[in-house]
Amino acid sequence: MLDHLLLNNFSSGINPNLCKDSQSFVLKTCQRTLVISVGPTISGQDTNKSKVIHGKEAYIFLLEIICGLKSKLVGENEIVGQFKIAYKEYAASKHKCNKVLLILEKLFKDSKEIRTNYLLGLSHKTYSSITRKHIVNKNKAESVLILGSGQLAEDLINQFKKKIKVYISGRNTDRINFLAQQHGIQVVPWKEFSSYAKFPFIANSIGCAHNQFINEDFFSAWKSQHTKKLFIDLGSPSVIKTELCIEDDVMRLREIFTEGAVHEDHKLKQIEGAKLAMNDIVMKRYLNLKKKLKDKKQYNES
Repeated sequence: MLDHLLLNNFSSGINPNLCKDSQSFVLKTCQRTLVISVGPTISGQDTNKSKVIHGKEAYIFLLEIICGLKSKLVGENEIVGQFKIAYKEYAASKHKCNKVLLILEKLFKDSKEIRTNYLLGLSHKTYSSITRKHIVNKNKAESVLILGSGQLAEDLINQFKKKIKVYISGRNTDRINFLAQQHGIQVVPWKEFSSYAKFPFIANSIGCAHNQFINEDFFSAWKSQHTKKLFIDLGSPSVIKTELCIEDDVMRLREIFTEGAVHEDHKLKQIEGAKLAMNDIVMKRYLNLKKKLKDKKQYNES
């Protein structure tokens, strides 16, 4: 089965054209969009804009991603949550492919083994925990406004809700109301910028390639109301349009990446060990899946 695994790796901000009945699994992260299928081609997709990886190499690449080794914040585990959410949506789709589902299930199992045996403690710092450190630990904030309603927004809620008062705002009203009820936080109406500007501490998780809706007008109003403040932008592509930088209390994703970067030699050795183990796991997985298919074929023919 792994012989027919096909992975298209698109850059962030590129939306692949898939036909409505595509059986491909799609995962969008802040760094890339992945399209996974089993078969010779991906129906309805412009593959000229992607890097195409086949077979065992594709499986290893996916293992490295789900283990956080392809992330700028090496070893982060938020990617696992993104994978699981996308998997649940795909599993519920009427166009799902059982072979793709099987490969995803094996990826979860194999990545857990790699993380447990080789990557524990590699990066306890994640996007959300670094954000909390700057807003709560360093600035002693009493409240925070979170923009967005996806997995990263919920990770931020979990980081903050036991420490300070949390407010949330986002375009998806149903999802925002669900998060508010689930976590006991308050909602601020979407794009009510005058209300946004009243918050000295804001964490944005929204990313959009074609809509920079938080502009200089907002930041001018925000700056004028607060002396102690911090706006952390975790969106990719960024939705903020301003010349302000870290010296002006506007922290961007690149600063988060830099802060969480791996430098220590022992951590680099952990990564090297994990990658070597991945090669062994993939070969075992390849042989196991091949045997299952052979046994199933023999059973059907008997």
